[in-house]
Amino acid sequence: MTTATTDTNFRHLHQSAEPTATLSPSPSASIDGLHFWQFMLAGSLAGCVEHMAMFPIDTLKTRMQALGSTSPAAAHAQSITLRHSLASILRLEGPAGLYRGIWAMGLGAGPAHAVYFSVYEFCKKFLSAGNPSNSAAHAASGVVATVASDAVITPMDVVKQRLQLKSSPYKGVLDCVRRVMAEEGVGAFYASYRTTVVMNAPFTAVHFATYEAAKRGLLEMESEDEEEGLVVHATAGAVSGAVAAAVTTPLDVVKTRLQCQGVCGCDRYSSSSIGAVSRAIVKKDGYGGLMRGWAPRVLFHAPAAAICWSTYEASKAVFLKLNTPTST
Repeated sequence: MTTATTDTNFRHLHQSAEPTATLSPSPSASIDGLHFWQFMLAGSLAGCVEHMAMFPIDTLKTRMQALGSTSPAAAHAQSITLRHSLASILRLEGPAGLYRGIWAMGLGAGPAHAVYFSVYEFCKKFLSAGNPSNSAAHAASGVVATVASDAVITPMDVVKQRLQLKSSPYKGVLDCVRRVMAEEGVGAFYASYRTTVVMNAPFTAVHFATYEAAKRGLLEMESEDEEEGLVVHATAGAVSGAVAAAVTTPLDVVKTRLQCQGVCGCDRYSSSSIGAVSRAIVKKDGYGGLMRGWAPRVLFHAPAAAICWSTYEASKAVFLKLNTPTST
């Protein structure tokens, strides 16, 4: 994000801040003119806006992926089309059914994205060695960031997905946490962590590398217009989100099955091994079962990434202007 800008003034300030950047995570340290806490706050805001805005699509994805582990007839009926799934939820549960579990995501998304973006910025500065075109450094930084952030968000993601299921037995976030702790133990919150990391590592590598590459290409054609700068971030984010989402859908299906196992008739697995769960899915639903929910997943991540990156970059621009003393 060393080339991320929203106007000419931002680019100038951004470039002048780089020579004094440091890798120390202390509150007074800065990278590209921003303090550590500012990266965390910008990331937290971006994550909350992204997930809250796109939550109904995420609910559709979870339903389509999880229901594949119940009766084959139900799985087929629910996965015919996105429109069918949406109509079914609205008819049986009303609009509120699309937002069940949103508070769990709100509690997890803020802290997780604060960790995600701040770790990414520090790793990118260290690994890129001053080369803003180093895609390998961007990808590696994204992987490190996602391993750290997944440790924060996975428990709330488990709660969120269980609440999203049709006829979920839980009354709310606290009830779900208490019952899972009492009935399955703390380990249930992290049963899918390994799968989540294995999924999000390539997802984030593809996402960040594609975002930085697309952004560089688009910035070369950008005029001196603040609104066009925001369009660049949104477009690059949408492209990177869609590509990364499509590539990693099979792992996302495995993650959903592990997080929802034993709830609302979903299959329970004797092992949390990715290979074992994948084989069970293929045996029951065929190879198509591993791609169930790919459409809502792409529809979620393309606009979600656009929203997230635009919010993040805009927040960084605001903080940078606040940090830069007015010229005399």
